Amino acid sequence: MPDRAALEEMQKVLDEVFRDRDRATRREVYASASANVRLSADMLTHLNEMPDRSYSRQEMVDAINKVIESRGEQDALGLL
Repeated sequence: MPDRAALEEMQKVLDEVFRDRDRATRREVYASASANVRLSADMLTHLNEMPDRSYSRQEMVDAINKVIESRGEQDALGLL
């Protein structure tokens, strides 16, 4: 069974960032995520592997999932 705690924390970060806007950059999400003490450094690394551009929430989720899959972590971590 995947350990969903890291993904649940990332969902909270995305909820916060996309609460009042339709698009956000990877840097904006990273800044919010790095302020979240429950989010692991490994999840921050996932964000660093994404291109720094503007994303809709769904595009951000898809990009994070793509990084998880490219690292072969989908079975251990799960997907957003």
